[in-house]
Amino acid sequence: MAAKQALPGKQYRHELKYIISEGEHKLLSLRVKACLKQDYHASVNGGEYFIRSLYFDDPFDTALWEKTSGVASRDKFRIRIYNLQDDSIKLERKHKEGQYIKKDSVSLSRQDCDEIVRGNLECLKHNDSPFAMQFYGIFKANHLRPKVLVDYTREPYVFPAEDVRITFDKNVRTAMRCTDLFNPNVITYPVWDLRNCMIMEVKFNESLPQYVGELLTLGSAQRTAASKYVFCRQYEF
Repeated sequence: MAAKQALPGKQYRHELKYIISEGEHKLLSLRVKACLKQDYHASVNGGEYFIRSLYFDDPFDTALWEKTSGVASRDKFRIRIYNLQDDSIKLERKHKEGQYIKKDSVSLSRQDCDEIVRGNLECLKHNDSPFAMQFYGIFKANHLRPKVLVDYTREPYVFPAEDVRITFDKNVRTAMRCTDLFNPNVITYPVWDLRNCMIMEVKFNESLPQYVGELLTLGSAQRTAASKYVFCRQYEF
């Protein structure tokens, strides 16, 4: 089935998620590594990199409850950094439309990032991104505020046909209610649901190439709809 078109040049993509064991990861990683290329940023960092995301939600936790209730059309907003550095900071919206996803992002300076985390959104008015003013309006109208830090280590692979991206996300941890994005000493806790397990994500445009699908064949892999955001916020309630 062809992917839906959102805005000109912006394509919805498929996203499949699986919970896999450490043993399954070893098998899959060996297969994928032998046949696909690693993402450039991982290849220059020993094969993986660290991701920290700060998720936002409104006072009613609408993004959380829409996800757990299975609402077909929904958004999540987050600021994402890599290896705890401030050279690449993205304010992202992940939009879900049925079985499709689409991401829009705004690049931020460290100063602007700090302002947004504090609730000052004026910097978005001066950002050159075509999504900046849209994000500004959404944050203002819905009173979005930082909710939770989500940490994990990512091992990514890519395949050019259908723009396939396969990632293994390991050691998913939550900082509970702490939102100190750049603090390397934040105390985090492992997500109990993923003990001795990790999340494999498979993203592609219209259809998954058969060659790649055969590499990922596993009889016991558990397909999941749950997000890391949900996994990491469930301990608050």
